[in-house]
This record gives sequence, structure tokens and C-alpha cells, in this order.
Amino acid sequence: MPRNSVAYDEDFFAWTQEQARMLRDGDFSQLDVENVAEELESMGRSDKRELRSRLTQLIMHLLKWQYQPGFRSRSWTSTIGQQRDQVKELLDESPSLRPTVTTELSRIYKSARINAANETGLSETTFPPTAPYTAEQILSEDFLPE
Repeated sequence: MPRNSVAYDEDFFAWTQEQARMLRDGDFSQLDVENVAEELESMGRSDKRELRSRLTQLIMHLLKWQYQPGFRSRSWTSTIGQQRDQVKELLDESPSLRPTVTTELSRIYKSARINAANETGLSETTFPPTAPYTAEQILSEDFLPE
């Protein structure tokens, strides 16, 4: 790194701005390549974590909808719709994350099941041990379990 450059660990925001400027200017010899690569990978991991989090919330609300029909509300419908919209947006922006919905469904469902039990006060065993919904159902705007 050049003597006058901003250090990655001293001022992250200034470092990002400097790295972006160098990229745009084609000043590749001055780039902090290792940290730029690490940050790019981190961004990808962050999107994947957000997808898993949104799917967890979505599945948890689908479970609550199915197993607590007496408590159904517009708020639950709204939350289900919002989570689906956010998942769709993430998948539209990063289509390569789409397989995550299927490949990590059992892991995501496990968290959703625990969260549903905690939020409802129902026993975890009330909910199926494996995901009762397919990836297609979870993502479908028209699907609500009965």
C-alpha cells in the first residue's frame, strides 16, 4: 500500500472509498487486493445469511399460521408477504443463491421450528420434525398452510 493510503483497520469507510476510486481509475497496482477480496467474499456471505434469516422468519410464520389458526391476523399475513417479497428480491439480485432455499431447508426449518415453539409457547414436538412445506410452497405468494 502506498504511504499516504488509508489503512483497512484504521478507517474502514475511508478505505472503501479509496479502494473504489482506485478501481474506477484503473490504479490496480495500489489496490489492497487481499482485503478487497475478503470484503467481497464477506458481502456474499452476508446475503446468504440474510436469505436464511428471512426464510426462517417466513417458515416460522407459516407454522404459526398452520398450528394456531385461532390467532391468525392481518399482521401475520403481512409478515408472510413481506418476508416472501424480501426473499424474492434477494433471489432476483443474486440468482445463484436460489439453490440455498432447497439445500439448506432442513437447517433453516430447524431454526424456524424452535422459534415457532418459543413464540407460541407450544411444544417443539407440536411441529413436524422435518419441513412440511416444499421450497416452491414456501416461496409461492398463494400458499398458506391449512
